[in-house]
Amino acid sequence: MNHIIETQQFDRKSIQELFALADQLSGHREESLRGKILATLFYEPSTRTRFSFESAMMRLGGNVLTMENAKESSSNTKGETLEDTIRTINTYADAIVLRHSETGAAKRAADASAVPIINAGDGNLGQHPTQALLDLYTIQKELGRQDGIHVAFVGNLKYYRSTRSLAYLLSKYEDIRISFVSAPELRMSDDVKEYLKEKNVEFAETEDLEQVMREANVIYQTRIAKEWIKDEYAFEKLKGRYIITRARADTMKDGAIIIHPLPRVDEIAPDVDESPHAVYFKQIGYGLAVRMAILKQILG
Repeated sequence: MNHIIETQQFDRKSIQELFALADQLSGHREESLRGKILATLFYEPSTRTRFSFESAMMRLGGNVLTMENAKESSSNTKGETLEDTIRTINTYADAIVLRHSETGAAKRAADASAVPIINAGDGNLGQHPTQALLDLYTIQKELGRQDGIHVAFVGNLKYYRSTRSLAYLLSKYEDIRISFVSAPELRMSDDVKEYLKEKNVEFAETEDLEQVMREANVIYQTRIAKEWIKDEYAFEKLKGRYIITRARADTMKDGAIIIHPLPRVDEIAPDVDESPHAVYFKQIGYGLAVRMAILKQILG
């Protein structure tokens, strides 16, 4: 596998191999990528994804070139195309992690690149495949399985690329049930729902968080994300609609988990952190192991 652009490119075998390698690498450091250089090129702000990839590369003995504000870079402000920027960075790095505000930017970059492109999020209607992979790895580690689970996506489903990516990824497994919990204005987009229908994945849309929290194995909470909802009135109307309180968390069945791509604002109350169902901070560590495995597979 060269570029990582979308979760549809993975099958169960490749995911199993990636997760087995993540198990081996978790908590370890090695020098297998000594001499290799990773470029992290971020046209949108990031903390977890950028640091996660950079830490993963360093833990494998490699080096990092980083640009967090690429949108404000000299080349971009002068009008250089994304393709030309990628061709230039090919000279400096052995792989590029790209985050971009435009849907489809990762595919454009891959078409222009001679080195691997890893999509770290492209547009609010694009994908974030490595986030979905670490989400699935978290589910496997915490539940001990990937088949036969009920996953509830909650909150901002219209604009969250990580929920789109994980929905696509779950379609590869058996006996999956998905609940999309959102306000009508933030429902999951039709392209994802049509894909799930084609793959015979059972899903339902609802506005009832209470019932879903009692039934689901996985609650995937999201931030309403003010940067994607430009209308102030609409944002204020939607932001407090689906908040996970400790009382709600306590209604979940034994072994069920709450995950979140983070950052959290107010959609999960702080006292939920002490709930046995809350694994969103453990999820960060799982993500580091998965991204180490991705880099080792691509560059090792």
